[in-house]
Amino acid sequence: MARKSFHGLIGRSECMRELFELITKLAEDDQTTVLIQGESGTGKELVAKAIHARSPRRSGNFVPVNCAAIPDDLLESELFGYTKGAFTGATSAKIGRIEYADGGSLFLDEIGDMKPMLQAKLLRVLQEREFEQVGGLKSIPVNVRVIAATHRNLEQMVAEGKFREDLYYRLSVIPVTIPPLRERCEDIPLLIEYFIDNLKKSSRKPLQGFDLAAIQAICSYPWPGNVRELENLVRHMSILHGGTRVSYADLPEKYRNTPPAPAADSESAMPEDVSRPEQLSLFSVTVPPVEEVWSEEGVDFNALVNEFETRLIIQALKMTEGNKKEAARILNLKRTTLLEKIKKKELQQSWQNN
Repeated sequence: MARKSFHGLIGRSECMRELFELITKLAEDDQTTVLIQGESGTGKELVAKAIHARSPRRSGNFVPVNCAAIPDDLLESELFGYTKGAFTGATSAKIGRIEYADGGSLFLDEIGDMKPMLQAKLLRVLQEREFEQVGGLKSIPVNVRVIAATHRNLEQMVAEGKFREDLYYRLSVIPVTIPPLRERCEDIPLLIEYFIDNLKKSSRKPLQGFDLAAIQAICSYPWPGNVRELENLVRHMSILHGGTRVSYADLPEKYRNTPPAPAADSESAMPEDVSRPEQLSLFSVTVPPVEEVWSEEGVDFNALVNEFETRLIIQALKMTEGNKKEAARILNLKRTTLLEKIKKKELQQSWQNN
């Protein structure tokens, strides 16, 4: 079976499996700088933590710094530390986060918000492996791996003169792009289950899940806030509908742009345990609107049903990496029935090529 969880990252879509493999490779070389790119809410810090946790630096500190959240006049002293008397109020020396991360990893989130002066000082850390405290005269050697992240287009910022080109190429030795949630809809049921399980620990009336119509609407939503937005939705629903199952009508209006499927169809299309994410993931198979397949002569009903059945089987085989017993369980079919369909449709290897 494909991996569901990887150091707090949830998913088994193809793009997430590729991301997990890349993280594993990046962790092996603990000197190379990494630039993580992705929209807000995709989990950039989780990726950085996973790289650190699998690297030889795992016993060292993982030190996060949000460059957008700390005021410009404080960010320099936060990063580099300062000596006693460096400025008014500096009654004692303080080490910075770069020094605290010595032997470990420094995670610079939203590095696109860092001002040019600090960009130059950071470049020296990457090139010379040393730095100076604010007010200090002595260079301090440091052994730290820098992992940076941003939701901004740094290449465009370089072209516009808003980000140092030399620093960009130093950071982007190995770029990592996290896919947005709208590009991995098959992971949404897994994420919902994960968030509900986490909330059960602190909830007296845990949420019972989402019904099929609600799941279909959620999978059709573009998720500009990505995984963070989905987590907030689950938390919201847990507060308002704890102890029950969320229906399409329960969802906030902005998530109800896609009309729900008829109740009878929902009951017949869904296997008994509708909370199982493996079964809900099957509905990531795209079904074209009726208008697109209808013609003046009508439709070939049997051909359309056969095509959808084929796509469901291929999807199940992809999800289980070819494990036919597990695919049969997800499809709520007998294993012998599935084997007969695979043979009849000649799908023995097709799941690997789709």
